[in-house]
Amino acid sequence: MALVTVFQFLEHLSDRQAADAVRGRIDWKYALGLELTDPGFHFSVLREFRARLVAGKAEHLLLDRMLERFKARDLIRARGKPPTDSTHILAAVHDRHLLELVAETLRATLDDLAATVPDWRRQITQPVWFKRYGRRIEDYRRPKRREEREARAIAIGLDGFTLLDALEGPNAPAAARQQPMVGTLRDVWRIHYPREGNGPPRWRAAAELPPVGERLQSPSDPEAHESTKRQTEWSGYKVHLTETCDENAAHLVTHVMTCPAMQPDMASTADIHTCLADKGLLPAEHVVDAGDVDAALLVSRQRDHGVSLEGPVRAVAKRQNEAEQAYEQRHFALDWEREQVTCPQGKTSVTWRRGLDDAAPRAFARCSAAPTAASAPCAPYAPRPRRRAALSTSTRVRNTRR
Repeated sequence: MALVTVFQFLEHLSDRQAADAVRGRIDWKYALGLELTDPGFHFSVLREFRARLVAGKAEHLLLDRMLERFKARDLIRARGKPPTDSTHILAAVHDRHLLELVAETLRATLDDLAATVPDWRRQITQPVWFKRYGRRIEDYRRPKRREEREARAIAIGLDGFTLLDALEGPNAPAAARQQPMVGTLRDVWRIHYPREGNGPPRWRAAAELPPVGERLQSPSDPEAHESTKRQTEWSGYKVHLTETCDENAAHLVTHVMTCPAMQPDMASTADIHTCLADKGLLPAEHVVDAGDVDAALLVSRQRDHGVSLEGPVRAVAKRQNEAEQAYEQRHFALDWEREQVTCPQGKTSVTWRRGLDDAAPRAFARCSAAPTAASAPCAPYAPRPRRRAALSTSTRVRNTRR
C-alpha cells in the first residue's frame, strides 16, 4: 500500500485510478512484485490505509526505514549542514464562497446522518430540504443579487439550527451526535451565524469573520486553512523539508513535517531538531531562512542540541520611510553592567526591565524631552515616555551572523 501511494502521488492519480493501475498496468505489477493475474483491490482500501497511517502516526515509517539503510551504507551522517525550507500543500478541496461553505456543510452532515441513522434522519427532515440539499451545492446557481444571497444564507442558517436543536433533543440517537460532520456543522455555524438565545440567526459579514486560522475553509477537510507566504496564497497545509547537502555526498530528504498552513515557520524548528535527534541525524549547522530564526531559538538550539542556526535575522522594522533619517537599535549605547541605555541625544534610561525569557532580557529606555530639531530622527513626540528594547549579551553574540 505504501508503494502504491507513492506511485499514485507521482502520477497524480485519484484513488479509483490508482486501483485500476494496480489491476491493469504491467509496469505497476512489475514494480509491486505482483502476478499478472492479481485482481488488485477496491479503491476505498487506499483511503482506509491513509486513515490508519494518520491515526497511528506512522507516516514516517517508510522514510525512517530508508534512512536506516542509508546510514548503514554511510550515505548520510549526523553533524552535517542540512537546510530546511517550507513550502505549501494544496488541499484537495473546492475553494468555496462563504455561502457555498455553509450550504455544503449542512448537505454533507445530512448525508452522513442518512447513512448512519436513516430512520431518525427521515423523521426530522423537512420537505424543502430535499430541494435545497439534494445535490452538491456547486450544481446549483448562486444568487446574483446581494439581498438574495443574504436571504439564502439566513434560510440555510435556520435549517442548520433546526438540525442542531433536533440533535440536542431527547430522541436523538447517540450515533447521530457522535458523527464528525456534526462537530464540523457546529463549528461552522458558531463562526458564521451569531444568535442570541433561541432568537433568529444573523448572517455574519465577511468583515466580521475571525482570522482564517480560526475558521474552516471546507467541510471536506476541516484542518485545511488559507495562508500566504511571500507572493503565494493557498488553501491547505505547510510542509517543512530537511535535506542533506554535504559535499561529495548524496542529497537526501531526512525529515518531513506537515503543520497547519498559518503556523509560523519558527514554531516548528524545535520539533524538527527533536525528530532529527531521535533519528541520530542532528546537524552541527542548520541552514534556515528568516522565518525560522529568532533570538530565543538561536540560544536554545545551541544549548539543548549543540546546533547552530544559520540564517538571516529579520531586520528591525522601520517606522519612517527609508528616505527619512531615523534612529535604530544600533544607534543606542547599552551598558549591561549598570543596566542603562543611552540614546543618540545623550539621554539615559530611567528604568530597566527584564522580560519573561531569561535568554533574552529586554532593556526599556525612556525619554520625556520635548521635540527639537536634533530629535527629529526620534519617535514622534508623546507625553508618555518612549521605549526601546534590546537583547542580552549572550543573545546578541548569537545574533551576529557570519
